[in-house]
Amino acid sequence: MYDEIKQHIRAVKDFPKPGIIFRDITPALADATCLQHIVDIFYNRFKGEKIDKVAVIESRGFLLGAPLACKLGCGIVLLRKPGKLPSEKIKEYYDLEYGSAALEIHSDSLKIGERVLIVDDLLATGGTAEAACKLIKRLKGEIVATSFLIELSGLGGTAKLSPYGNVVSFLKY
Repeated sequence: MYDEIKQHIRAVKDFPKPGIIFRDITPALADATCLQHIVDIFYNRFKGEKIDKVAVIESRGFLLGAPLACKLGCGIVLLRKPGKLPSEKIKEYYDLEYGSAALEIHSDSLKIGERVLIVDDLLATGGTAEAACKLIKRLKGEIVATSFLIELSGLGGTAKLSPYGNVVSFLKY
């Protein structure tokens, strides 16, 4: 199953800037069988956990986390770029190689102590996912794990996230 998924992930050289190899999951998402396999590997790993919410990181995390939440029987929480959420929210800034960015979450997204699985498509340096962890912690949620379809090994993402609990990635490049 993992090999089939990897065969559907496209390597795009020099995107979004020279020297970067972008791992494009859109061909995997476009193939119904491959998409089902992706959702299944997440589900099989976390089905035994008590998860109250799946926190999904904009935007490809939405595509993986929503069907996973349905299979797990829980709701989702959106982690979005600033200006996208309509109600009261909190914000967390994080650094990028070329500046800074931020994530927001609705202030009423979690109840104290709810168990949260964070889902995104790719882990690189871990900045975005760390901001997600900080937001979940600020709302007094308990992080079950941060989980990713792909991890770009050697960029420090796992080390950055390990203080927040389990880091799970299924495909490593």
